[in-house]
Amino acid sequence: MAQEEERRQQEHQQHRRRACRSLARGTPHSLPKQTALGAVTEQCLPVVTTTQPVNSLLKKYIFAQKEDLGFHDHSLWRCLHVLFAGRVRRFWASAMAIFLLGAALLIIQPQAVSSRPAVSSKTETAAQKEPFKKSDFKENIHVNGTFQQLPQTVIIGVRKGGTRALLEMLSLHPDIAVAESEVHFFDWEEHYGNGLQWYISQMPFSYPHQITVEKTPAYFTSPKVPERVYSMNKLIRLLLILRDPTERVLSDYTQVFFNHMQKHKPYPSIEELLVKDGELNVEYKAINRSLYYVHMQNWLKYFPLDHIHIVDGDKLIKDPFPEIVRVERFLKLSPQINASNFYFNKTKGFYCLRDSGRDRCLHESKGRVHPKVDPVLLEKLYGYFHEPNRKFFELVGRTFDWH
Repeated sequence: MAQEEERRQQEHQQHRRRACRSLARGTPHSLPKQTALGAVTEQCLPVVTTTQPVNSLLKKYIFAQKEDLGFHDHSLWRCLHVLFAGRVRRFWASAMAIFLLGAALLIIQPQAVSSRPAVSSKTETAAQKEPFKKSDFKENIHVNGTFQQLPQTVIIGVRKGGTRALLEMLSLHPDIAVAESEVHFFDWEEHYGNGLQWYISQMPFSYPHQITVEKTPAYFTSPKVPERVYSMNKLIRLLLILRDPTERVLSDYTQVFFNHMQKHKPYPSIEELLVKDGELNVEYKAINRSLYYVHMQNWLKYFPLDHIHIVDGDKLIKDPFPEIVRVERFLKLSPQINASNFYFNKTKGFYCLRDSGRDRCLHESKGRVHPKVDPVLLEKLYGYFHEPNRKFFELVGRTFDWH
């Protein structure tokens, strides 16, 4: 009996040696898969003490932990106990083991999950396809309970459509927090490459119940922007304010003209820009920005129409309160803005705001007088926009009082 028991022990030791060496080499072995790695290491280290087998064993631990084969954290500490109990005789092998175990801890630690919307891999930039991931950013929290967060609503345009007036009017609502400046995150590559954390840093501090609103009018006419906004938050609610396309072209020209005058730089007359070789210059950027049908099609590839509320910019100028009420409903806000919040300023020629007894008007750069344009040229503009306007009306299912 004693001889039989000794023979079984010798066979078991030989089998263990073969299995441990196979494990170290990465070849098939007969050790049970569900054996805790600490126990495996304790069994195998006395058998294989060279650097390569030790490293292999530790790598097996890492991979097994990632594959969730039933190993637990105590197995890791058991391995450490074995390693430092004198089983590994070479100091530099122990150092390598410590390094690999540290790497194991880094690999298996849980990843933080953000509450913000995920970013899809469809996004393309000049530098890379996915410049940010949802784990790349966090909300900046202030001691008073406010925090910076991604906007839940974006005013996407249109340039010279009344975006600043709309933003100022929305700011009257206590549940709205607005970004004061145009961020240009989605349309400027240098900004977009900074990622969502940078974007959040441009937002105002707001309370949890408030809606953060950002406005950048260039978004509407930028081809890459709809997909990028969708990648950030496919459920975001968008505001688009439009006005008569011809009036918008004239307002666009007026702004650029005055900007040049302030810098003492020359700028062509509007006729020089609108006419080329005796015909309407359809390559003029201001005209392209007024082709609402073209740009709206791009947005509807990513967002349903009920996620985009169109504000009538011409009516907002003449009678702002009804338009703001519609915006409140779209954003599912309680009705807080009243007709008493608006008053007509005869000097300026447009409506100003009254907020808690304090009056404020838009900057003097708003509401500038447009240049006089030859009536024949105006008719050409009206005629050019007629068909695109008709298509736009059909696309959005409503009409506007445009020429």
